[in-house]
Amino acid sequence: MRVGHAGWAFAAPALLIITVFFFVPVLSALIVSLTDFDLYALADIRNLRFVGLDNYRQLLHAPQFWRAVANTGYFVAVGVPLSLAASLASALLVNSRLAYCSAFFRTALFAPVVTTLVAVAVVWRYLLHTRYGLINYALAHVGIHPIDWLGDPHWALPAIILLAVWKNFGYNMVIFMAALHSIPVDLYEAARLDGASRWQEFGRITLPMLRPTLLLVSILTVAGYFQLFAEPYVMTQGGPLQSTVSVLYFMYEEGFKWWNLGSASAVAFLLFLMILAVTALQVRLTRDAQAR
Repeated sequence: MRVGHAGWAFAAPALLIITVFFFVPVLSALIVSLTDFDLYALADIRNLRFVGLDNYRQLLHAPQFWRAVANTGYFVAVGVPLSLAASLASALLVNSRLAYCSAFFRTALFAPVVTTLVAVAVVWRYLLHTRYGLINYALAHVGIHPIDWLGDPHWALPAIILLAVWKNFGYNMVIFMAALHSIPVDLYEAARLDGASRWQEFGRITLPMLRPTLLLVSILTVAGYFQLFAEPYVMTQGGPLQSTVSVLYFMYEEGFKWWNLGSASAVAFLLFLMILAVTALQVRLTRDAQAR
């Protein structure tokens, strides 16, 4: 057996699994998005009709879809920088030479990532409760009136952002810590000998060395935050007044509440195009920054 044939033979099981569980479902969803697949088609496949791009046209003219896009964009624009800042700050603090019990803090800060969202939601519902919540109790001591965090359309999405950032920042923290450990200590020692301050070390050494990791983490975080679903589903069910309906939650309602599976598949591909466009923009901006 030739070397090339042997390589394909070893790769064949993995390629078969990827084809069956990724490419086939994606191709099937693309075909479904071009049809009026709904509850009637589920009952009798003869009711299925090919409608071309009509599902996409209807979505692009649907105010509910653009409201979901706006909510998702707001969530990404605010949540991603907060998550990256919290992750990097936590990694720097845990990695600091002055930190004690760093193993304990690594575990404690990473624990929300592996905690069940339903259990987290129960705790955060108590924290955000209008009358008995700990957050409003603390705000009352500084003269701020209680806020209806989950019942006010203006505050519901910021509350979801706080929950998402708290639950997910530990994952990126671990990635940043691994990147920090890979930075040569000699660079910091040379900088201190030259009289550099902590901020100068951070701006001239740490950030430039973390640039590839920042790009990776930002791409992963943006892609994850665009797929916002579990938090509003558990905490607010898309309310109040559709203020926490994300694109993925809108897709879920189209597909499993109204049984418009063709429209839901079209939403999935539009979301994919959004993520692809934002990711390409991130890579382009990073390359331009590195070229300067």
